[in-house]
Amino acid sequence: MRLHFSKMQGLGNDFVVIDATRRPVELDPGQLRHLADRRFGVGCDQILLVEPPRLPGTDFHYRIFNADGSEVEQCGNGARCFARFVRDHGLTDKDVIPVGTAGGPITLQVLDDGQVRVDMGAPSLEPADLPFEAEERASTYTLALDNGEAVTLSAVSMGNPHAVLLVDQVADAPVETLGPRIEHHPRFPRRVNVGFMAVRNRHEIDLRVWERGAGETLACGTGACAAVVAGRLRGLLEEPVTVHLPGGDLVISWDGEGQPVCMTGPATEVFEGDIAL
Repeated sequence: MRLHFSKMQGLGNDFVVIDATRRPVELDPGQLRHLADRRFGVGCDQILLVEPPRLPGTDFHYRIFNADGSEVEQCGNGARCFARFVRDHGLTDKDVIPVGTAGGPITLQVLDDGQVRVDMGAPSLEPADLPFEAEERASTYTLALDNGEAVTLSAVSMGNPHAVLLVDQVADAPVETLGPRIEHHPRFPRRVNVGFMAVRNRHEIDLRVWERGAGETLACGTGACAAVVAGRLRGLLEEPVTVHLPGGDLVISWDGEGQPVCMTGPATEVFEGDIAL
């Protein structure tokens, strides 16, 4: 099979984007891993499929696959790339684009300056929605690790699961060692993304994210949203919040429980190509 693709990036979080609106595209985990391989394939953090709509009131369906071949529910940086892709490739001429995902519907808006604003929907704070094994909902939880240590974290679903830890400085946060241990912790039966957040002031944070199935990435849109939600719930932040990630900045706003989280940031196409699978 010969496959046409676009390579896109949002703050260095990079994607292979495939148009499946005209004909179905089904890729098995091995093919997905090959596409994501940075030596033998195209190379990316995730693969995005643009499909015809499935949910009422949406224009497209958006599927997301990690570099390890697993399918996930949501990706904020990918959503911005999705919006630019369907606009730049003539699949829609709308500025506001309703899209269905496995995590529920979201709304994408292409702004005049080319940046994309994403209405990510309201976060869920119920442990069962991540899922996360906890007796009751709380703003923070204590998680016992396999070496006898314990960490304090917040648990937030942005359509996909996030654990958010507060650190003094992200530069020396134990992302590569602690990230995978929390990702695979048995209290997160479907694994979890892990954010390491340092608060600069009430309107700025630094963030690094260990993404399930991908490892640390230069930026994570849903991770930025989850971190701001966690910081607001803990009384540390006021909206809007600028999130400084290794790949660049996102602006996140959230008015409080029951309200949608909105994320604004860039998305860029890098190149197009074809690959034989």
